[in-house]
Amino acid sequence: MNPKLLLKTIFLMAVLLLLVIMGMNNRHTIELSLPPIFKSQRLPAAFMYFGFFATGVLSGTVLTAGGGGKRSSGKSKPDK
Repeated sequence: MNPKLLLKTIFLMAVLLLLVIMGMNNRHTIELSLPPIFKSQRLPAAFMYFGFFATGVLSGTVLTAGGGGKRSSGKSKPDK
């Protein structure tokens, strides 16, 4: 297995563990106000942590996706 992939997987699992711990220990409802998008929302803190985490993961995925196209070696093939 690729060591870089293993390190990324361990890091993601650690972040998910922190998310679970936050969700288990923050059960009270809090108010989130984001006037341009939606009015004030009262939700359990765990849902908000999950929402913020999901937004971050999706943002990171979009930013790192693509760019894996074929790369030319700089040598041009002669025409026949």
